[in-house]
Amino acid sequence: MDFKRRIGPDPHAGGKNTPSASGCPDLWELDNGDIAVIGIRATHELIDRLPESAGCGPDEEIVVFPRDQLIAASGAIRELR
Repeated sequence: MDFKRRIGPDPHAGGKNTPSASGCPDLWELDNGDIAVIGIRATHELIDRLPESAGCGPDEEIVVFPRDQLIAASGAIRELR
């Protein structure tokens, strides 16, 4: 798999700082059509609070993605059809 294109605005556009050390959050479309989410790891803080209908397997992570960044990307997400 390779990264194909960013979904939504660059999180550093206009000189913005990001909430984590390595420049996330970010959303990317992969060349196979799947979506990669780069966010702040929060598995340890949130796994015990998951609703009964949700799960997080040993090969998965819960990541936090800021609401404003998701809203900014929402138009591009709708275009992914």
